[in-house]
Amino acid sequence: MSKHRSAQRLLVLGSLAAACFALLPADCWAAGEPYRIYVSNERSGDVTVISGEDFKVIATIPVGKRPRGIHASPDGKSVYVALSGTPIGEPPKLDAQGNPIFNKRGDDDDDDKAKSDKSADGIGVIDVAQGSLTGKIKVGSDPEEFALSKDGTRIYVSNEDVKTASVMNIATRTVEHILPVGQEPEGVATSPDGKRFFVTCEAGGDIYVFETTHYTQVGHFKVAVRPRTVAFLTDSHIGFIPSETTGQLNVIDTAESKVLSVIDLPKGSRPMSVKVAPDGQKVYVSDGRAGTISVLDAHSYALVGTIEVGQRPWGIVLSPDGKYLFSANGPSNDISVVDLASGKEVTRVKAGQSPWGLTVLSRPH
Repeated sequence: MSKHRSAQRLLVLGSLAAACFALLPADCWAAGEPYRIYVSNERSGDVTVISGEDFKVIATIPVGKRPRGIHASPDGKSVYVALSGTPIGEPPKLDAQGNPIFNKRGDDDDDDKAKSDKSADGIGVIDVAQGSLTGKIKVGSDPEEFALSKDGTRIYVSNEDVKTASVMNIATRTVEHILPVGQEPEGVATSPDGKRFFVTCEAGGDIYVFETTHYTQVGHFKVAVRPRTVAFLTDSHIGFIPSETTGQLNVIDTAESKVLSVIDLPKGSRPMSVKVAPDGQKVYVSDGRAGTISVLDAHSYALVGTIEVGQRPWGIVLSPDGKYLFSANGPSNDISVVDLASGKEVTRVKAGQSPWGLTVLSRPH
C-alpha cells in the first residue's frame, strides 16, 4: 500500500472515530462496557455520564437549570431529568441535637417564587443515541422528582412549590392530571406491579398513594418529617421510606398504606435515598450528613453494616448486577463507587457541581 493511500486510510479511520466519539454516550459502547451511570449536577446544570467498565467520565451533557431527579426510560432510548428555575436555598442550620432547623413556609411566602424562572421548569429529554438534550416537556411548576410508569408512557412528577403531583403523557407531552398532595412534595416512586405510585411530602411527613388507572387517591398516611424517597421489595407488599430529620427508616405496608415498623439508623444519619438490592436481600440508605451508607437486611431490617463514602451522599443507585453502589456526594462534587462484596469505597469519580441524582442505563442489546 502506498504512503498516500495509507495516509488516506488513517484519515478516514480518524474521521470515523471522531464521529463515533461525537455520538457518545450510546452508539460507541466499549466492548466490555456493561452499563453507564448518568448523574444530575444541580449547580452546574449538566449531566455527567460515567462508564460502568472503568468508572471514567465519558461525556458531560448540558441540560438546563437545576437538574435533580433523573431516570432512564424502560426502552433505554431516553434519559429524563427534572429541571427547575426555582433558586437553590441554603442548607438548613442544625440544632444542638444535630437536627435541621427549618423556617415555616406558608402559602403567602412568595419570595422564592418571585425569583423563579418558570420558563426553565420541565422534564428534560436526553436522547441517548445523540448524547444530547433534545427537548423539554412542561409538567407544572418546580419539578423535583418523578417516576416513570412501568410501560414508560407516563411520568409522575412532584411539583414542590405548589403542593401537587402531575401525570404527564410522554407521547402527547401533555399533563393529563393534577393531583393535590401535601406541602413540599418530593419523592415519587412507582410500585413494582405498576398499579400505584407514591408521593412523599417533606414538611408534614405525608405520604400519598394513587392508583394508575384513573389516578384516584387510594391511600394517605404519615411518617416522621422530611421523607425523601421510596423503594420496594418486588416479592411482597413491603416498602421503605427514610425520614431525614429523625434519622429513621420507615418500613411500610404498600397494600394497606400504613407504617409497619420504624428503624433507627446510626447516630448522625440524615437519610436521603433508599434502594433495594436486585436480589431483594439488602436495603441501602444514603445517610446524608453522616457521610455513610447504611446496609440493612431486607427482611429482618437489622443493620448489618455501614460504608464510608463522600460528603453528604444524596442520591444512590445500584449497578444492574448488584455488585456496585454509586452515591452522589454534593459538597465534594464527586461520585463514590462502592464494591458491595467488600463493603468498601473503591474509587471516586469527579462529577459536575453538586451531584444530586443518579440513574443507570444497561448496554443496549
